[in-house]
Amino acid sequence: MLSDAEAAALAAIDEEALGRTLLELIAVPSVTGSAAESELQHRLAARLERLGLDVDLWSMDVPALRAHPDFPGLEAPREEAWGLVGTTPDGGDGPTLILQGHVDVVPPGDLAAWEGDPFVPRVTGDVVHGRGACDMKAGLAAHLAALTAIRAAGIRLRGQVAAHFVVGEEDGGIGAFGTLRRGHRGDACVIAEPTARTLITANAGALTFRIAVPGKAAHGSAREQGVSAIDAYLPLHRALAALETERNRDPSPLLAEYPIPYGLSVGTLRAGDWASSVPDLLVAEGRLGVRIGEDPADARADLERCVAEACAADPWLRAHPATVTWPGGQFASGRLPAGHPLADVVGAAYADATGGTRGRPRQRGATYGSDLRLYAGAGIPALQYGPGDIAVAHSEREHVSLREVAEAARTLVLTVLRTVGTTERCGKLGA
Repeated sequence: MLSDAEAAALAAIDEEALGRTLLELIAVPSVTGSAAESELQHRLAARLERLGLDVDLWSMDVPALRAHPDFPGLEAPREEAWGLVGTTPDGGDGPTLILQGHVDVVPPGDLAAWEGDPFVPRVTGDVVHGRGACDMKAGLAAHLAALTAIRAAGIRLRGQVAAHFVVGEEDGGIGAFGTLRRGHRGDACVIAEPTARTLITANAGALTFRIAVPGKAAHGSAREQGVSAIDAYLPLHRALAALETERNRDPSPLLAEYPIPYGLSVGTLRAGDWASSVPDLLVAEGRLGVRIGEDPADARADLERCVAEACAADPWLRAHPATVTWPGGQFASGRLPAGHPLADVVGAAYADATGGTRGRPRQRGATYGSDLRLYAGAGIPALQYGPGDIAVAHSEREHVSLREVAEAARTLVLTVLRTVGTTERCGKLGA
C-alpha cells in the first residue's frame, strides 16, 4: 500500500514535462569531451537550482586527476571536465541516496545510417529516437522528474537526495571519479543506466589494451627480404581467442545468460604506411573483459602472459617480441553487496509503481563496465535501474519509450521516499 506522501508524489509526476525534458537533453550534442558536454552540465545545474537543491558545480583539475594512481583512464581528447552535484536541503537523521547519471554520449558515427539528425530527437508514437535517448538522457530525465515531483508534492525528507550528474562515463569515468574525490558521498546509489526493466547489480570490467607487433620493412617486390608485421600478428590473434575461451569458463551466475560474459575483442588494427612496402609495425587495440571480483592487475597479467607465451613459440617474435601497454579506459568490475536491501527497495518500488502488473524485476549482471564500480569501490552500495535497453545504445537505432521513462520516474520517486524517509516514516536503509 502507498503512504499518503507516496501517493501525492506519484500524482505530481508531469509526464508531458518529462517528455519535453528528454527532448531538450537529446538536443544538446554532449559527446564525451566536447564543449557541449560542459554546456549541458551548466544547463543541468540551473535546473537543479530551480528545484531548490544546494548545487556544487566545479571545474575539475584534469591533470591532477589523471596523475592519481587510481585514475580510471581516458581516451577521448579533453580540455575540461565539470562536476555537478545537487543536494536536497532537507535532511536530519536519515540516510542519503545518490541518483547518478552521466551526461555524455558517444559520437553518432555514420550520419547516413540515421533517419535524420541524431541530435534532433524524433518522436514516433510513444518512442523517442536520437543519440543519447536511452544512454542515458532518459535516465537523467527520470531523475529530474522524480526530484520535481517530490518537491511539487511538498514532501519534507528525513534524509537527503544527492543528484550526481557526471561527465566522461563513456570514456573511463573521470566524472564519477572526480565527484567522489571531491568528497561527495551517500549511503546508497541508483544509476539510471538503461536496464530493460531489470536490476543490474553487478558489472564485469573492461580494460583497454594496445599490442605493438614489430616486423621488418622491405620493398613489396622483394617481400621475402622483410617480415610483415601483419603476418607476425596472426599467431597472437589466435592466442587471444584461446585466452577468451579460457577466461570464460565458469562465469558468475549473474552473467550466465550471456554467451560470452567476459569478451576479449580487438577493435582496431593499424599497419603499414605504403602499399608497396612490407609493414614493419602493427598496432592492435582492444578490450579485455574483467571477471566479477577479479583484480584488474590479474586480468592484465593474464593477457601479458598470453602474449609472451605466443611470442616465445614463434621464431620471429621470440627475437622481436610484441609489447603490451594499457592506454584508455580501465574499468574494474563492481557489484552490489550480496543481501544489501537496496535491490529489494528498488524492486518493490518498481512493482508498486507499475501497479503490481509485472511483479518485481529480476536481478542480473552486465558484461560492460560502468560507474557502478567506482561507487562500489568507494564503499557506496550501488545498482543500475533505468529506462531503455542497452542493446540499442551506441547505435543508429537508439531509442526509448516515453512510457518506460515515466515508469522509471515513478519507481525512483518511491525508491527515494522509502530510502531516505519522510518526516512521517523512517527510511528502510537508515532504520
